[in-house]
Amino acid sequence: MRILTFIIFFSFTNFANASIISQIINNFESTENMKFNFVQKINGKVEEGKCTVVYPKKIFCEYISFYNKILVSNGKSLVINSDKNNQYYRYKLDKTPLNLILDKKFIISKLHQLKQDENYPFYYAFNLDYENNSIKVFFNKNDFNLIGWETIDIYQNVVQTFISDIQKNNSVNEKIFNIQRYIN
Repeated sequence: MRILTFIIFFSFTNFANASIISQIINNFESTENMKFNFVQKINGKVEEGKCTVVYPKKIFCEYISFYNKILVSNGKSLVINSDKNNQYYRYKLDKTPLNLILDKKFIISKLHQLKQDENYPFYYAFNLDYENNSIKVFFNKNDFNLIGWETIDIYQNVVQTFISDIQKNNSVNEKIFNIQRYIN
């Protein structure tokens, strides 16, 4: 009887997890772009701002700071520009974890293979490990929206980003992703 109870419970848990993943995937597939506010924590330092994401792989973020920090990707390159030291940093997008985070097809393909990380009771969390990148993605339990991610940056810092006030599938001016505008 115990074995039968265990099998039924295990089967129900797998079915429930599959249903959650299906709902997350359906919601994510219908998202062409997003605008949101964010809070980012890097080794105890907190930064805030606003971002626009257009899938695949385009992002524009303005940080709320004294230094007018901008992060922008055109899908191939990532530029971070700030008035703090009057210079910019340019990276190949495919050498950063954002390459995977901004690739919804990649995340969707991996979600089919993942189990939920039960250590996060307030949202659905999934661990993605791919080519030396360890990424944790978070989804809202109520509306199944992407609400954040955790990565390791190129300097081996843990970076947690949580997003809020999400607006999806609105008109976006593609000119904001022109990285030449942000290179001093």
